[in-house]
Amino acid sequence: MVNRKISFVEGEYYHVYNRGNSKQKIFLNYEDYDRFTKLLFLCNSEINFKFRDDIVEQKIDAWEFDRGEPIVSIGAWVLIPNHFHLYVTISPRCHLGPEEDAIAYFMQKLCTAYSMYFNKKYERTGKLFEGVFKSVHIENDEYAKYNFSYIHLNPVKLIDSKWKENGIKDIKKTLKFLDKYKWSSYLDYKGIKRPENKIITRKDFPDYFSNPKIFKEEIFDWLKFNEEEN
Repeated sequence: MVNRKISFVEGEYYHVYNRGNSKQKIFLNYEDYDRFTKLLFLCNSEINFKFRDDIVEQKIDAWEFDRGEPIVSIGAWVLIPNHFHLYVTISPRCHLGPEEDAIAYFMQKLCTAYSMYFNKKYERTGKLFEGVFKSVHIENDEYAKYNFSYIHLNPVKLIDSKWKENGIKDIKKTLKFLDKYKWSSYLDYKGIKRPENKIITRKDFPDYFSNPKIFKEEIFDWLKFNEEEN
């Protein structure tokens, strides 16, 4: 178990994130992104498993693994070459005792499982991540909506590293890029049916975006706001 100075509270929401040690890339190709994405689903369980033994050797689809009830509810997520962001809350169906820190436990399982995969694949040793993950308490609805936009717009820096400072030059091009970016929950909120839908548990979060149209409008308005401000 990871020791933290601040414990997470049931019923509250948190933005948690981590990045590669010394800002190194933690996702080098499609296979790496795919493994981490599947681990977001598989590690969110009180069941201990081994990917090779329980998934590969059993020849089953990772998305069909019976993981039982989740430890945390994930409301949004994104993977970028050297870091990742998650929006989480403790699952109301989690069976861990009050002495357990559910979010820290999940993050430990996730980061450990991926580090073991990455180090073995690339024949490396040492820490993959930059210490213990970071977290921010989401205290109100305004900050929550901003957090959703922040997480889902994070990949934009891959095509325009200065978009936050200088504004969006081409909103249509940016939205088209996001529509094709697989490694976030953006497509899930747009109503795209895919296995990765199983990562998020929308019912455990306020229903800010009741349908894909509202979600797209929120993202578009945020992009346009930044464009106008700059």
